[in-house]
Amino acid sequence: MNRRRVSPVVVVLAGLFAAGCEEAEIAEPVPRFATTPVEYPVELWDANVEGVALVRVLVNVEGVVDSVMIAEGSGNAVLDSAALRGARQMEFEPARRNGEPVKVWARVPVHFAKPR
Repeated sequence: MNRRRVSPVVVVLAGLFAAGCEEAEIAEPVPRFATTPVEYPVELWDANVEGVALVRVLVNVEGVVDSVMIAEGSGNAVLDSAALRGARQMEFEPARRNGEPVKVWARVPVHFAKPR
């Protein structure tokens, strides 16, 4: 069987929300990546499985992800695992309070959907 490598899934970050950044003086972390490090699992691509996983990422003062966890699962363990693997590779401009970088938790929705 000829299996093709699936290109990375598009991660929609429009819903990025950093816990603790509700206060006006804290600026949310900003993604540094132009393309996402999250890959669509090939076996689910071929089966037309889609879903959304909401991932929590702990962004440190350097903008590196220290910890990840699923906040809301997609309903598919394989998609959730792929979302966690990709989230560990994400980098951000760190959140800031009064111009100084601060560590915050952010929520990143990861959408696994095939192009229509």
